[in-house]
Amino acid sequence: MTYSISNIQSTGLSISLLLILLALIDLTIKKYFIVEELNKISDTIGKNINRWVKGLLAVISFCIFFFVLDTTNINSLKWFWFIFFIVAMGQHVFTEWRYLKGSKEYVISLIKLAVGLIYILIFIF
Repeated sequence: MTYSISNIQSTGLSISLLLILLALIDLTIKKYFIVEELNKISDTIGKNINRWVKGLLAVISFCIFFFVLDTTNINSLKWFWFIFFIVAMGQHVFTEWRYLKGSKEYVISLIKLAVGLIYILIFIF
């Protein structure tokens, strides 16, 4: 089965639209439903752990994308983005849950994770 450049570009467009959708969801929830002051992971002791894990995830993803993954195969690209999204958002949810005690900000991230997975399954697969 052959894949054209337009299929790969449409996957890139879908990922871009997903990022815009997640940003809008984040802004809407924080503006209309969260009334308490928002905490940041960078204000806790988990700051360095969060930076190291995100950096390690970025390096591993970069290496997989450019050196291991067959970028001409649309199915491998879709699975790469699906797994990358789960791992990245899952790490973010866990870090917020672990280091922002007394805050329910991880619920926002869980909502974004669920919406993102549904979007990926419907529009990208």
